Amino acid sequence: MRRFLPDSCLASAALSGLLLALSFPAPGISILAWVGLVPLLCSMQRRPFKSGFLTGLVFFSVVLYWLNIVMTTYGRMSPLLSAAAYLLLAAYLSLFFAAATWAACRLKEKRGYSYMLTLPVIWVGLEFLREFLLTGFPWATLGYSQQNLLFIQSADLFGVYGLSYLLILSNTVVAEVVQVVRRRAWRELPAGPLLLLVALFMLNTGYGWYRLGKTPDQREAHLETAVIQGNIDQAVKWHPDFQIKSVDIYRDLSRQASKAGATDLLIWPEAATPFYFQRGGVLADRVSELPRATGSHLLFGSPAYTGEPGDYQYLNSAFLLSPRGEVLERSDKTHLVPFGEYVPLKPFLPFIDKLVVGIGDYSPGQVKPLGMNGYELGVLVCYEAIFPELARDYVSSGSDLLVNITNDAWFGRSSAPAQHLAMVRFRAIENRIWIARAANTGISAFIAPSGRILGSTDLFETTYATARVGLGARPGLYAAMGDLIPGVFLIVVLFWLVQTRRKQC
Repeated sequence: MRRFLPDSCLASAALSGLLLALSFPAPGISILAWVGLVPLLCSMQRRPFKSGFLTGLVFFSVVLYWLNIVMTTYGRMSPLLSAAAYLLLAAYLSLFFAAATWAACRLKEKRGYSYMLTLPVIWVGLEFLREFLLTGFPWATLGYSQQNLLFIQSADLFGVYGLSYLLILSNTVVAEVVQVVRRRAWRELPAGPLLLLVALFMLNTGYGWYRLGKTPDQREAHLETAVIQGNIDQAVKWHPDFQIKSVDIYRDLSRQASKAGATDLLIWPEAATPFYFQRGGVLADRVSELPRATGSHLLFGSPAYTGEPGDYQYLNSAFLLSPRGEVLERSDKTHLVPFGEYVPLKPFLPFIDKLVVGIGDYSPGQVKPLGMNGYELGVLVCYEAIFPELARDYVSSGSDLLVNITNDAWFGRSSAPAQHLAMVRFRAIENRIWIARAANTGISAFIAPSGRILGSTDLFETTYATARVGLGARPGLYAAMGDLIPGVFLIVVLFWLVQTRRKQC
């Protein structure tokens, strides 16, 4: 280990990774994200790449520990293979941290650029790259650590990346102040960056007060809606003997919700019907009977397929039924989970299916809002809700309400459901739109355009929640320009790094 890093640098890097991880749910000590990188920043110049990598490795290993639950309990992987896959993913994600610290140190060494100038730009640019590189995995983007309503209202201006920028700026300024204090070089206090940080913090907070005072949740049109949490055990969900009981659980809860006032729309989670609804039959008839009995529309997740026998394409879909029990439209998941719902580069990785049990063979669909009484519903299936651009696509396609259906049973009693909900919350603020979220085992909830969470359920509880959700999006600057700024940041970083190869005059 001594050859890997000097002891003090090793401890500082690991400490930063741990502090950042603790800022995310759970425990969600969000203030740590403002200063968590300070130990790393005060020592990373000694080993720029390795120290950043270690910080990332500790951070992602702690935040994503629940992947072992998914792979061993439900993927039926051996603990050894699960640990290897988990650490491999953490190592891959750590490369983004390592690249950020290496680039910031190089720019300081070669061009004299301060970390306070470069690192926030580099960090945000690389977080954006992580969103789409190799299909993308933007889980635990730093801005998601913040869940205070005042602080996160600016997501409708700059998305989650705006908060990431502010957090990294805070870390770099605090680190600089710490080092000035250590040296007792008071004249070197970074007055300009300090003033910038204070100004941006106050502007961000003030904007939060302004937005929350503008009643962003009110809408003229509404739907009396219920999200149904069936709490179906993943171990028996697909067993033929349990299918009728599973459907009846959802039917009974839906009737209760209808009597409680959910007269317009009932929402079941992802894959709520453990069979192919489109094939018809007794089970499909039991599902179709429910909207006729309640007079409500029913939206539910179900596997689907297209094509001809022998050449089917399988889909992870959502069906919308009318109060007459007729299929109005179907929406198909567009962003599939790699190594969960399909194998990337399958011709080159033929052994994966044999190593991992339970990988699906799904095909991606297209962004297609579902029409309902003149309004449009945009359906984000599970993992899709962590991608900002996909929610933007649904809103730009005319969606008046976003629906997130998911099966977080895979995560067990871990922190993953809370992390997932924290990310979905940003989609509501970014697009100023209501989101109804139905999760098989929780957390189900309604999220208002302000980011307020209403009617949230407990994990592994058989229940439902109702709310009067507003219809219509009021997109702001972020919905209009998307991730233009992070994209520009990536270009700026490349330009800076090219400069380091030029000889100084």
